[in-house]
Amino acid sequence: MRPRSRAALLAIALIPICAALSGCAPRTAESGVLRVGMVTDTGGLGDRSFNDSAYAGVLRAKSRFHIATTVLQSHSAADYAVNMTVLANKEYDEIFAIGFLMAKDVEDVAARYATRHFTIIDAVVDQPNVTSVTFKEEEGSFLAGALAAMTTKTKTIAFLGGIDIPLLRKFEAGYAAGAREIDPSVKVLVKYVGSFDDPAAGKELSGLLYDQGADIIYVAAGKAGLGAVDQVKTRPGDYVIGVDADQDALAPGKVLTSMVKRVDVGVYRVIADAVAHRAPPHHLVLGLKEGGVGLTRFTYTRSVVTPAKIAMLAKLRAAIISGTLRVPSTREELASFKRSPL
Repeated sequence: MRPRSRAALLAIALIPICAALSGCAPRTAESGVLRVGMVTDTGGLGDRSFNDSAYAGVLRAKSRFHIATTVLQSHSAADYAVNMTVLANKEYDEIFAIGFLMAKDVEDVAARYATRHFTIIDAVVDQPNVTSVTFKEEEGSFLAGALAAMTTKTKTIAFLGGIDIPLLRKFEAGYAAGAREIDPSVKVLVKYVGSFDDPAAGKELSGLLYDQGADIIYVAAGKAGLGAVDQVKTRPGDYVIGVDADQDALAPGKVLTSMVKRVDVGVYRVIADAVAHRAPPHHLVLGLKEGGVGLTRFTYTRSVVTPAKIAMLAKLRAAIISGTLRVPSTREELASFKRSPL
């Protein structure tokens, strides 16, 4: 199955849904309602981040297309294959696996249920009945790092990740590069929780980073990141940067911005294709250009995020989209990153 070109995917995103579906009648009660199942990672619903964003895409599609949906929550990694198998046996047409940790389970279950279609978020599984949805997290993180460097008063900022793996290093590398683009003298501290579902550890480690001089922490740690949000509420002059979903309202005025990763967009796009009987993409990649990542609107922090900073962020965003500025996605690429002549 050949992947669509990025241009084609972008074109689909810009066409109104009613036009995109013309000539492709959605499934109806008579022809069979599309059945969509979703398997969460261990962070589960209520993480105000990754899983909730994916579920928002399911709910949007349910409202628009009147599909049948269900969600099975995973309490441990042992639940991944079991939950997907349950959905496949119950004849769900489209099964979403939310998280890279399910890659091996998706590969195994998809091979056993060739008539079902699976979609995995944040990993690539090379099976004919699997769509892989990945994001250019480094691009949105670059903007977050640039904003942090323009805002810090201590010249020290930090990154707090969930698990130290290549996926999270994309956030880390992009963030550090964005800070370097603005001010190479800004120090970037880095720590990892070792988990995505331990808010107590997130709170403790963020406290340590603040104590080491950081006044802004970018937290990409799932539910563990909620601990950092709790921590910053008692820290005058300090901020966190949220991730995945819009977390600005969790601590108004203390969340500088959120690097929104539009998992909901990826989920919705796959469902829309299924409803319209379009061949699903093999690999859907979403970055700044495709509206897959970006910063929030600074609703509660306009006193800090000035028009001059917003203008600089817009300039950097345009340079990334045009290809003038290439954002590193690994620590190795970060080591050789040089500021762009903007």
